[in-house]
Amino acid sequence: MISIKTPKPRKLKSGTWFIQLRLNGQSIPVTAETDTECTIKAELIKAEYRSGKRTVAKKSVSSMTLEDAMDRYIAECRPVLSPATIRGYEYIKKKRFPKYRDKKLSSIKWQKMINDELEDVSEKTVKNAWGLVTPSLKSAGFPVPEVKLAKVPINEIAFLQPEEIKPFCEALKGRSFEIPALLELHGLRLSEVLALDWSNVDCDKWIMTINGARVRGSDGMVDKSTNKNETSTRKVPIMIPQLKDAMNAVTDKTGRVAHMNQSALLKDVKRTCKRAKVTEVTNHGLRHSFASLCYHQKISERQLMQWGGWADFQTMHRIYIRLAASAESEAAEAMTQFFAEEPQPKKESS
Repeated sequence: MISIKTPKPRKLKSGTWFIQLRLNGQSIPVTAETDTECTIKAELIKAEYRSGKRTVAKKSVSSMTLEDAMDRYIAECRPVLSPATIRGYEYIKKKRFPKYRDKKLSSIKWQKMINDELEDVSEKTVKNAWGLVTPSLKSAGFPVPEVKLAKVPINEIAFLQPEEIKPFCEALKGRSFEIPALLELHGLRLSEVLALDWSNVDCDKWIMTINGARVRGSDGMVDKSTNKNETSTRKVPIMIPQLKDAMNAVTDKTGRVAHMNQSALLKDVKRTCKRAKVTEVTNHGLRHSFASLCYHQKISERQLMQWGGWADFQTMHRIYIRLAASAESEAAEAMTQFFAEEPQPKKESS
């Protein structure tokens, strides 16, 4: 049955307007650039349905395919999830489980589907894909089957050791990506670096106000008014003199601080690591390098949580435990070296 009244359009984080229509028990997402255009499109769809020009058959769970279930769930989530998350969901729907997407839910042998996918992609990729399938099945009213997922190997993020940071910074000097890379070495996420505006940088007190994020959505880059979590909105002191010098050298301090393509920045960061002959890291690795340096400088976990915008103590503590394990290894090596050295003969007193 058609809704008596067309729902009011809602503005999504991407800036587009959205209405979730219900026709014959089916959810039909309607999007447009303006709220007025969105309402007009929704009314047109309803008018076509009334006149018989548009038919919407209600799909029962028994006739629903895996792709149908994922489509339905993504449509329901679109108004509340970030554009980056929706983009990830759309990618999974398009790329994962190709032999099973058009099969009816009731006919799928789920464990075999998992096993088949593991032949082509990693354990983590399959786990992420199953992370979309599970809520899609729940949303469709289909019982979620019990499956065994392969254990995901722990993939430790490479980071610069404290003694590697200065050579890395030296290799950055004068390069076009110097500022964004040094911002990441202050613990900023890449999305926060891309969103940082000069209006949020106090070059007298050298304090940055971090709020908002810029992420890649289904239709390109999207600005978000909020960060990853509540603690992500924070003030961060600018502590690297090289960043102060680079910022002072910028004559036009309007708009975004960093103008850099994400892929190009990642390539340049890795290229700089090779030039400096230090550990090769990613953009997120620079964020962990900041944590490494704070640990080395005996900065408290609570202070690092505040600067880095980590949401919970457990996450931050896991990073610190890893850093502590690295320090323990170095300490054990020093002890081994001590006992391996030949004892020096005692000098006789005259």
